[in-house]
Amino acid sequence: MREAMARAEVGDDVYGEDPSAIRLQERAAEILEKEAALFVPSGTMGNQIAVRLHTQPGQEVIIEERSHMFNLEMAGMAVISGALAHPIRCQDGMMDWDSIKSAIRPKSSFNAQNGLIG
Repeated sequence: MREAMARAEVGDDVYGEDPSAIRLQERAAEILEKEAALFVPSGTMGNQIAVRLHTQPGQEVIIEERSHMFNLEMAGMAVISGALAHPIRCQDGMMDWDSIKSAIRPKSSFNAQNGLIG
């Protein structure tokens, strides 16, 4: 991996001039059958970008209580996005529709509204 990194063509990714990053993003989009893809250096960064894009400050994210994002990302969703975690327990850590549906709060000015299901 280090050898491949040392041999990789590089450029300024901010200006869209890094051919290796461009090829990686294009290939990921192709594999996932999406219009485009974005390389980020960690899963945590990807998770936090998703929360920021899909929530407004004060909304909550329904998330499995044993998930990485809830337990190991250092309250990133609160700090970066102003979003609240709404942890739920699910069998084997896998969220299912019944668990999610029961966690969605009714519209009220007293409750945080759901912004994302993580």
